[in-house]
Amino acid sequence: MIDVRQVTKIHVRGQTQVYALREVSCQIPAGSFSFILGPSGSGKSTLLYLMGCLDEPTSGDILVNGKSLKAMSIPEKDAYRRHDVGFIFQSFNLLANLDAVDNVLVPYLARGATARQRQEAIELLQRVGLQDRLDHRPSQLSGGEQQRVAIARALLKKPKLILADEPTGELDTTNSAQILELLRECCREAQTTVVVVTHEQEHVRDTDYIVRIRDGKLGVPSPVV
Repeated sequence: MIDVRQVTKIHVRGQTQVYALREVSCQIPAGSFSFILGPSGSGKSTLLYLMGCLDEPTSGDILVNGKSLKAMSIPEKDAYRRHDVGFIFQSFNLLANLDAVDNVLVPYLARGATARQRQEAIELLQRVGLQDRLDHRPSQLSGGEQQRVAIARALLKKPKLILADEPTGELDTTNSAQILELLRECCREAQTTVVVVTHEQEHVRDTDYIVRIRDGKLGVPSPVV
C-alpha cells in the first residue's frame, strides 16, 4: 500500500541544514499492522507525517496505492487527508470546550454533522469503552480516555490508513496495551492499514511489520523475528 522511494527531508534552520531523513526507501503492505521504531530524533515521526501529506519531502516520493503523493494537487492532498487517512497524535488534539461526542465529530462540525454521523460517533465511543463519558470534556477525562476519543475520531471516517504518532507515549502500561489492541481490532475487522510510530517495543508481535530507523537512515524493514 505504501511505497517510500528514496525520500530525503531537510529542515533549514538559518544557514544550517538538518537532515531528518536520508534517502529512505521502504514498503508497508496493505492491511498490515506496522511499527516504525527508533529512538527520539531518529526521523520516524517525520516519515509518518510525509505518509500523511502533513509535510513534503525535499526529494524522493511516496506512493499510496500506486498514487504519487508528490504529484497530487493541493485539493487532492486535502481530500486524501480528509477521507483516506485517520491521524492519531500523542497530544490527542482534543478541543477543551467540546464534549467527547463533539470531539469525535470535529472534522464534520464546520459543515454540519448529520444525525447519522452523530450516532456513529456515539457507537464508536461506546465501543472504546466510553459509554459513560459521552458528555465529558477533555479536562474530565484521563489520558487513556482522551486517547480513546482521539481513536474514535480517527475511525469515524472509516479510513483506509491510520497513522499513529506515539499514541501510547503518555499512557501507563495497561492503557497502552488497550489502545494498541483497539487499533489491532480495526486492522483485522476493516483491513485498515495501521502504522504506529514509537520508541517502545514491548507491544510488538511476531506478525507485525517493522521498519527501524536511526539518525534518519533506515534499517532493514521486516516482520519481527
